[in-house]
Amino acid sequence: MIYLVTIVGNGFMVCAIIATPHLHTPMYFFLCNLSLIDIFYSSRTVPKVLVDLLSPSRRISLTACGIQVYVGLFLGGTECLLLALMAYDRYVAICRPLYYLIIMKWSICYKLIVFVWLSSFITTVFPSMLMPMRVCNPNQINHFVCEVLAVVKLSCDSTHQSEIVVFFLTFIVLLFPFLFILLSYIAIISSVLKIHSAARSKAFSTCSSHITVVALLYGTALVMYFRPSSSYTSNQEKYVSVFNTIIIPMGIIIPMLNPLIYSLKNKEVTKKFFVRKTV
Repeated sequence: MIYLVTIVGNGFMVCAIIATPHLHTPMYFFLCNLSLIDIFYSSRTVPKVLVDLLSPSRRISLTACGIQVYVGLFLGGTECLLLALMAYDRYVAICRPLYYLIIMKWSICYKLIVFVWLSSFITTVFPSMLMPMRVCNPNQINHFVCEVLAVVKLSCDSTHQSEIVVFFLTFIVLLFPFLFILLSYIAIISSVLKIHSAARSKAFSTCSSHITVVALLYGTALVMYFRPSSSYTSNQEKYVSVFNTIIIPMGIIIPMLNPLIYSLKNKEVTKKFFVRKTV
């Protein structure tokens, strides 16, 4: 049911943004990309997990497992960078409102989106493809899905180098965007506190949805990838991983909450689809 809500909810957001002319703004353009990422991210693992729950033979081919890992790295990195881009959009809208239409014009927005997708591929998938891994037998993954840290443990070679690479990539994809978002909101808060109360509440309301998603995503992801590896046993690691990387941040709950948070808290969507027009 949660997966259906994820797909239908994010699909609704994509259709609503495309079909509604007054939602053709940079903020909703980025949100449309975010909803598409969440649809694909959930679909990379959840259908297979649902099949495995109903099947006594829970097998996955090496190719399919590799696809899960690479797609997960790519989409996860893209979402982190996209959230940073959305924070920059809010910073320009609030701190530089007179220059917003110039700085965030459509030609620049398209280039920024291309930069986000390409940067994610270069920083996550490309380095991983340059380091092929030999899988040993028995090749049984102690996990519900092909998650990168679980797959690395199947290597015949020493995993120390692979773990260093994963930590380095995580540092770039998670920590740098998170620091950028943090600095953006420090600038936003300092600017908002200088304006009168009515405009202040409106400015904060435009950022509250984004802050909610960022807190859920980065909070759980940072705990997952930056905790000491000796803190958990393998089974504990598996459950913490599925909780942090699937249930809460990107796989199910955030994709499910994105359409609810953004649509119900933004007056444009609510007015368009939930308020009856009078003639």
